[in-house]
Amino acid sequence: MSQASGRTICITCGKEKATFKCGGCSQEFCFNHLGDHKQELSKQFDEVELNRDLFRQTLTDQTDKPQKHPLIQQIDTWEHDSINKIRQKAEEARQVVLTHINGSIRQIESRLNQLTDQLRQSREENDFFETDLQRWNYDLTQLKEELTKPSNINLRQDATPLITRISIDVTSCKSASLNELKIGVSARWAQNGITVAGGYDRGNGLNQLSNPWGLCVDDDQTVYVTDYSNYRIMEWKCNSTSGEVVAGGNGLENSTDQLNGPTDVIVDRESDCLIICDFGNRRVVRWPRRKSTFGETIIQNVGCWGLAMDNDRYLYVGDYNKHEVRRLKLGETSGIIVAGGNGEGVRLDQLSGRSYVFVDEDQSVYVSDENNHRVMKWMKGAREGIVVAGGNSSGNSLTQLSSPKGMTVDQLGTIYIADSSNHRIMRWLQGARQGSIVVGGNGKGIEANQLCYPIGLTFDRQGNLYVVDNGNYRVQRFNIDSSSNS
Repeated sequence: MSQASGRTICITCGKEKATFKCGGCSQEFCFNHLGDHKQELSKQFDEVELNRDLFRQTLTDQTDKPQKHPLIQQIDTWEHDSINKIRQKAEEARQVVLTHINGSIRQIESRLNQLTDQLRQSREENDFFETDLQRWNYDLTQLKEELTKPSNINLRQDATPLITRISIDVTSCKSASLNELKIGVSARWAQNGITVAGGYDRGNGLNQLSNPWGLCVDDDQTVYVTDYSNYRIMEWKCNSTSGEVVAGGNGLENSTDQLNGPTDVIVDRESDCLIICDFGNRRVVRWPRRKSTFGETIIQNVGCWGLAMDNDRYLYVGDYNKHEVRRLKLGETSGIIVAGGNGEGVRLDQLSGRSYVFVDEDQSVYVSDENNHRVMKWMKGAREGIVVAGGNSSGNSLTQLSSPKGMTVDQLGTIYIADSSNHRIMRWLQGARQGSIVVGGNGKGIEANQLCYPIGLTFDRQGNLYVVDNGNYRVQRFNIDSSSNS
């Protein structure tokens, strides 16, 4: 509280008196009512503390008993309801079968009695032929079959499932986080980056990188980066000073435990695997995240450079050699062309150079068209793309790009691009004719506000920007100004 000069109107009694301004609500109070206001604030403070304590207890209960989580309870309810429904249908079916079986048994017993009478009479009279024996054996066999499987009742399973299926969807790293993240058009980022991976010169130590290219950031801000010239994928936990090799790192060959020049990586959370562009071996590999010593090839004979995955788990692969992007279901070998595929060139149905890929919720494909200095967008099913950023030859004006590499798109359709040869990250609003500089753009250099040939980029769920600063052998994080993104 600070005293105001002169006399003003007390907000409580409405009289002109010597008043005091509350630093929080900026209202004026006379001396008599200032204490009441303080008491009310103290009461509200007590309520905040009480709510804090209640929440802490809830958090403790959840930690001690994770089975009580609402999602787990939903699964338990589904299980209980499904089992009850199955039991009910099974009991109904049993009653129907039992009713028919009891009737069938009575009929079989009557026929068996008739057969017994025939056998007794024939034995007493000693009057039977071979044909009689064959007929009686046949009748007995028929009775046995009728007992085990009555001819007038069958078990049939409907094609329509009795219970609803249940599945757990955990969104994939990279594209999914942006599909959920809304970054405002006025959002700003700190201009000085924080090194979160590498940054100790070029090398093969666990705290070093050598020609990093692509990256992915998980929910807990763990960074996965392709360490191209060290033939490995590195994992950097948040605030770690060194990384860990999680794929490759066993030399330059094409065996299942090796990589050769990896260029991009994404996380498939459903299988808990890394999916990697193993460019030097012309393949896409899947590598389990949990301490696995080898991966498996899922696509062969492809000049893969960039990767993306949509919400239906279709994989999009940018092919550097064929200047195209293909969409494949995991397990497929060929897929379909969704961008380019008409040779190298500058036409709207062509691409040129190393392509990074992003796919939005509508399965529109964005491609960084490196040698044409533009970003292209292919709507689903389109035969040619449209220029959505750059496309005005190579240059450093706000209407130009120079060898764009990694890029991503937020929910508003804003494109963020690693403008590599201009050493900056650009933002292009949907439909805009020119972009704006997000970070970098201060010349090539090693300072915190500089970049040197940035390649890959992505965001975490808070909106912080991560950039592969290739020429400086590091990954930089630029924290978002939360007040600018409201």
